[in-house]
Amino acid sequence: MGVFLLSQTVVGILGNFSLLYHYVFLFCMGNRMRGTDLILMHLIVANFLNLLCRGIPQTMVAWGWRYFLSDLGCKLVFYLHRVGRGMAIGSICFLSVFQAVSISPGDSRCAWLKGRAHKHIVSMVYLSWGVSLLVNITFLIYITGPKTDENMTIVKDYGYCSSMLKNPAADVLLIVLLSVADVLGLGLMLWASISMLFVLYTHKQRMQHIQRTSVSCRASPESRATKNILLLVSTFVSFYTWSCICQIYMAMTYNPSPVLHHMAAFAMGCFPAVSPFLLMSGRSTPYSLCFACRRRRKVVLP
Repeated sequence: MGVFLLSQTVVGILGNFSLLYHYVFLFCMGNRMRGTDLILMHLIVANFLNLLCRGIPQTMVAWGWRYFLSDLGCKLVFYLHRVGRGMAIGSICFLSVFQAVSISPGDSRCAWLKGRAHKHIVSMVYLSWGVSLLVNITFLIYITGPKTDENMTIVKDYGYCSSMLKNPAADVLLIVLLSVADVLGLGLMLWASISMLFVLYTHKQRMQHIQRTSVSCRASPESRATKNILLLVSTFVSFYTWSCICQIYMAMTYNPSPVLHHMAAFAMGCFPAVSPFLLMSGRSTPYSLCFACRRRRKVVLP
């Protein structure tokens, strides 16, 4: 598990750094940042928080280090990890909704949102940061450093930090409150994904009638970008489900084994480590890296 966690953390940091480098390169070359680019920049920051604040400490525990953080360090590490996790959900949610609105036909119910989505995407992303910072502030209270007081009620021992709750009802209420934002984000992702699939299917059926005699029918930039986003969303949901299963089992177990902690950390780090390579797959130049929909050419969906 130490080798797996170390490999995942190193590969993830290098992948996100490479993606961030290409975005900085494009920005320095004078390319205007679009809505999807802005969302992906925040997703990269969230990935770094997840890998640095959960991947590195759990890797050190897997290699035999114990309680190497102070009480303040534990609080900050857990808090930043939870903020990054919440922001990752928010970024994928915004990305899928933004793309679903962008490719929606002109006569759809979402047509009136196209102009507003581009105008307010910046404020919505920063609002998501604010919500994530406020919702997860409870971790600054319940997370503590090494167990120094034998009378202290310890709920979970993570190897480098501990969590403290004296009231089981408060534990359940905290889980419910933290799950509300996740359920809302997953619901919006599901709606956006179904909408994008419906638009792509309808567009493909109508284009087949128009271009039956065409020898080559190359996919439009918007279609390729939408398929990339759908792949990103499906990957996120898969790893998120795996992570939730581990978290639920750990919550139901009084004293989970270290292997279970390592597996839960590995599940949480899979998407931050894999997502930059999904975004860079099939792209050979820095300009074409940040989605083919950056191009000016427009395709009118019937």
